[in-house]
Amino acid sequence: MKEEIVTLIEQAIAAMKQGDWPADLETKVQVEQTRDKSHGDFASNVAMTLAKPLRSNPRAIAQQLIDALPDNDLVSKTEIAGPGFINFFLNADAATGIINTVLAAGENFGRSDAAKGKKVQVEFVSANPTGPLHVGHGRGAAVGDALCRLLEATGHAVTREFYYNDAGAQIDNLAKSVQARCKGLGPDSAEWPEDGYRGQYIVDVATSYMKGDTVEAEDKQVTGAADADNLEAIRDFAVAYLRREQDLDLKAFGVDFDVYFLESSLYSEGKVEEAVQTLIDNGFTYEKDDALWLKTTDFGDDKDRVMRKREGGYTYFVPDVAYHLNKWQRGFSTVINEQGADHHSTITRVRAGLQALNAGIPKDWPDYVLHQMVMVMRGGEEVKISKRAGSYVTLRDLIDEVGRDATRYFLVARAPSSQLTFDIDLAISQSNENPVYYIQYAHARVCSVIRKLAEQGWSWSVESGCNFLDRLSEDAELALMKRLSAYPDVVSSAAANFEPHTIANYLRELAGEFHSYYNSNKVLESDEALRNARLALSVAVRQVIANGLNLLGVSAPEEM
Repeated sequence: MKEEIVTLIEQAIAAMKQGDWPADLETKVQVEQTRDKSHGDFASNVAMTLAKPLRSNPRAIAQQLIDALPDNDLVSKTEIAGPGFINFFLNADAATGIINTVLAAGENFGRSDAAKGKKVQVEFVSANPTGPLHVGHGRGAAVGDALCRLLEATGHAVTREFYYNDAGAQIDNLAKSVQARCKGLGPDSAEWPEDGYRGQYIVDVATSYMKGDTVEAEDKQVTGAADADNLEAIRDFAVAYLRREQDLDLKAFGVDFDVYFLESSLYSEGKVEEAVQTLIDNGFTYEKDDALWLKTTDFGDDKDRVMRKREGGYTYFVPDVAYHLNKWQRGFSTVINEQGADHHSTITRVRAGLQALNAGIPKDWPDYVLHQMVMVMRGGEEVKISKRAGSYVTLRDLIDEVGRDATRYFLVARAPSSQLTFDIDLAISQSNENPVYYIQYAHARVCSVIRKLAEQGWSWSVESGCNFLDRLSEDAELALMKRLSAYPDVVSSAAANFEPHTIANYLRELAGEFHSYYNSNKVLESDEALRNARLALSVAVRQVIANGLNLLGVSAPEEM
């Protein structure tokens, strides 16, 4: 309905341009749902935005627009409020029409083809294969996957990509840690690697390697050489083993990827050297203190950055530049990186490196969604360690303890830019304070009503329900219908702004309104017409809840 109001205003503006207003007047119409019922159903500030170019009083402009609105069956009345807001009140048929729309569209309600198949790549999780996924990776997985679902719901062709950092110092530390375990050493030994990994999983990797096990990790199969002195063989086995473990964690979380990209391939295929040579040829590098520097200050950085260290080897942002050039060459004009907030410092230098390649890449490419840290609480105290990982709480710990649905919902329910406290006690509670339980229970509650309907020997159909929607006149019913009508705009906005948490917020508000309505109004009325109408409304609520939960990767149970 919001878009229909926008169209009415645009038609009124077009009519005014044929009269007193300049034909070249630039306009941008914004319409929002109102929070206060006394202010109507929708409001627009368009008259105030036109006051300056038209050199007129915004209230006078508002009246001109109201007078120019075409005849329609949608709006029952309009009012001018405050400095020039136009409030729109919908007629009753327009309000109840949303139920017909939801029930007709079913699982497609809220989805659109607005992007018309535009390609977009979303890179998320991208954990180093040096240990189990921690809760921060879990937040990245929940946010990234929900974002992909939102983009698909708005017509994008989405490619999900996982970038494995399987090269560099951390992988060296992993290999040395596993080798030490293969030789019977422990973290307390004087010979233990200085930056070695200490979790139980290192023991598991070493044991499997020495047994000669074979592991498969997406694109490769590796068999343990059972040789404690073969560091390269240990490295290959350990990376494959932990990639497989991470893949299993993600499958348990309901997250899949289309592409797994190895950092090591950038080196083996010469992509890093090619990118570096291009930067040199383009004149954006210089030698200083036996190191190679990139002139990132030419592109807005506060200081130039080292590319190749004096002791040899590239700094961590250099392969990122080569990797993103590869993304661009694969035809992704839109790329979104969902990463931890600790990657913030790399954004400027990666973008600077891409600009210095002179490859036609936009200066603000790629887009980034950065999530803050997660604190896990139980019994009012922070949980910091896991036996499996040794020093942090793993994603699998949470899934095993509170379930996939609660884990996904809690990790996506706040804006990524906000720090998140994951309260295990709340996540496993069956109470109204637990938001995912509260939302799922609203869905299950409607399913229960449908079962009770059959037990009473009554029948119901979409057609029978929609024939009596004029019986829905309670304030709570009108509020629910208004909330349902907002859903497509919430989906569109969440996708456009990379904000899947707004879906979680919307669902909690919808569930709250439905529970309140259900507790105050009898749905299975003896009055058949009223019963059928209320069932239509309830089933529409159930459908939207299911659709919204699906966007978050959370199930919609029929019984709880």
